[in-house]
Amino acid sequence: MKLAMIGLGRMGANMARRLMQGGHEVVAYDVSAESVQALARHGAQPAFTLAEVVAKLPAPRVCWVMVPAGAPTEKTIAELGALLSPGDVVIDGGNSYFKDDVRRAAELARKGVRYVDVGTSGGVWGLERGYCLMVGAERAAFELLEPALRTLAPGQGDTPPAAGREARRSTAEQGYLHCGPVGAGHFVKMIHNGIEYGLMQAYAEGLDILKCASAASVPATQRYDFDLADICELWRRGSVVGSWLLDLTASALAEQPKLEKYTGAVADSGEGRWTVQTAIEEAVPAPVLTEALYARFRSRQEHTFGEQVLSAMREKFGGHVEAKK
Repeated sequence: MKLAMIGLGRMGANMARRLMQGGHEVVAYDVSAESVQALARHGAQPAFTLAEVVAKLPAPRVCWVMVPAGAPTEKTIAELGALLSPGDVVIDGGNSYFKDDVRRAAELARKGVRYVDVGTSGGVWGLERGYCLMVGAERAAFELLEPALRTLAPGQGDTPPAAGREARRSTAEQGYLHCGPVGAGHFVKMIHNGIEYGLMQAYAEGLDILKCASAASVPATQRYDFDLADICELWRRGSVVGSWLLDLTASALAEQPKLEKYTGAVADSGEGRWTVQTAIEEAVPAPVLTEALYARFRSRQEHTFGEQVLSAMREKFGGHVEAKK
């Protein structure tokens, strides 16, 4: 299929490349003409205005937006809404708040333009590994987009379905899923990121305890000088705490055992806060996810080794580089 990728940052450019590798035609747009030209060298059709994007797409037009959440997304979608026609589709694949999706969908629906929200997980590794896609949309819009979703997703690969799924008919095994109506995709991605915070914090705290086992304050007979890179590598093999996050942590520690390049200041991009807010609205206890969010707040005030571990993981899976002071 032919579609536009609007926003050619870390995620958008790689998604466009993966789509083109899968045989799709991509119209590429970004506020940076240099980014557009770079992707054009990989085979994309360049566009230097949103009006040019729309003009280069066949009906029904499909515009996939991958720009920062908040004002940039609002501005881009509003401008597209003014240019598109009934039946066209706008996809927000960034990290938007699900309540904003519901509002935007209603606004675009007045013009007959369809809105789809796609929670996208995969970070800087998505070009190679594929992207886990959580989709919120009306069923017809989801089905229209399936060719692109199948290409972007990892596919089943070597990972068999979970035991007990034999009777289920779902695209989940392929790495993409219609989660429900508009907003559902970003809702699922919001909770995904809240869980991610908790998992990362658990690894960070555990490794911090291991590191501090060699402290002078610990009785000599109970003092241990652990090789954390080796322990993480050990846990990757047969342990119940094995995960991709652990893989990335093991890699970071192998490269730099003391993580000197990381200050430990850990940012949060919004989804963790929204997860906690939603838990409060639903009266659902979420102490682990809440504490993980608060740990990130505190990390910007003073830094521990555990926070350096968090910062290292964020760079490894998402290319998030610490802000310079």
